[in-house]
Amino acid sequence: MLLHEKVVEVLNPLAREYKSIGTMRIELAELQGELAHAHQQVYITEARVAAALGKLPCMEELAYDKLFEDRTATESNVASTSSTSKQSLDTLKRKSPRGSFDVSGPVQPYHPRLKNFWYPIAFSTDLKDDTMIPIDLFEEPWVLFRGKDRNPGCVENTCAHRACPLHFGSVNEGRIQCPYHGWEYTTDGKCEKMPSTRLLDMKIRSLPCLEQEGMIWIWPGDDPPSATLPCLQPPGFEIHAEFAMELPIEHGILLDNLLDVVHAPFVHTSTFARGWTVPSSVKFLTPASGLRGYWDPYPINMEFRPPCMMLSTIGISKPGKMEGQSTQESATHLHQLYVCIPATRNKTRLLYRMSLDFAPVLKHIPFMHYLWRHFAEKVLNEDMPLIIGQQERMFKGANIWNVPVEYDKLGFRYRLWRKAVEQGAKEFTLQPAYAKFQL
Repeated sequence: MLLHEKVVEVLNPLAREYKSIGTMRIELAELQGELAHAHQQVYITEARVAAALGKLPCMEELAYDKLFEDRTATESNVASTSSTSKQSLDTLKRKSPRGSFDVSGPVQPYHPRLKNFWYPIAFSTDLKDDTMIPIDLFEEPWVLFRGKDRNPGCVENTCAHRACPLHFGSVNEGRIQCPYHGWEYTTDGKCEKMPSTRLLDMKIRSLPCLEQEGMIWIWPGDDPPSATLPCLQPPGFEIHAEFAMELPIEHGILLDNLLDVVHAPFVHTSTFARGWTVPSSVKFLTPASGLRGYWDPYPINMEFRPPCMMLSTIGISKPGKMEGQSTQESATHLHQLYVCIPATRNKTRLLYRMSLDFAPVLKHIPFMHYLWRHFAEKVLNEDMPLIIGQQERMFKGANIWNVPVEYDKLGFRYRLWRKAVEQGAKEFTLQPAYAKFQL
């Protein structure tokens, strides 16, 4: 039989061709087997890479902990040689783990250096020709109104005569009139009218006051005002809502909250973060010593703008729906401005502005401003029980920045900036002790 097949193969060219096809099929089957084996090896390699990536956060934490142990061990050795040091290693860890610093106890009086900035204090649309806006700033009462030239002014909210609050009075021909005896003051604080008596040379305090981008700005510090104001409105965005409110919280704690995105899927489950998943890792990516950057994996850019502003740009596909993992992947965006004005040590005047770089359908719905304010208040109401609880515990000695982690970077750097200003620094630079912890 084999001899017959060999003879047929030699004498019949078609048989020879048939045999070569059979051989090719065998070779193809062998190649397919090798390919399947290669695919299996790729899957195994991918699984190993995924497992290694999953271990990276843990490895980073171990590295940080090792750095901390080395640092605290050094501190402990130095402390043991000093006759004045009685703290244990546990106490040292509790006081300053991972590069933290102490933010505890009752809020101290605001440092005078924090006053040497321009503060946006009100929206231009809220200050009509015949209206006044009373405000508190750094524990002092002030009142805004417009003078004869319609330019805004800010004077002490206390009459020179009998210390009556001026904002209970009225504005007459660009002068604010005291409700008690009718004394009238200009925007520079000079008293120009004293009914029923001889006019005396009298003046109350006033602050430098300017108007830009639809906002009223004042300079409360003793240093000469800077010549320029910060720019807060990004080009290409149209303002759709703005309002002011007062909150029973110290402005630094409120800024800590606004500069944090990671709490959203845990706290804001009935508002903007409804349905959000909890990522395995969240990071705020920013240059060294930077106060601006972007959140990974969210399409959110965020910035702390001194002295008290938070600005964010969010990539969205429709209202309430984020799009992509970066703002560059989104065609339309929402921009938010929060201004946290230090009114008193337990009260903040909050200004909020929302802008869009597209024309939404909601623009044509009446009272959109009030609808958006209602939504923003609902968001803040989700936060308030938590941050008020923080404040109460801080007053009793708890350190609200005891264990900062990597995603706390922006809020923690705000705290470092504030400390640097109080110490007289002209520029903010990140200290190596905090940089090595990615803070």
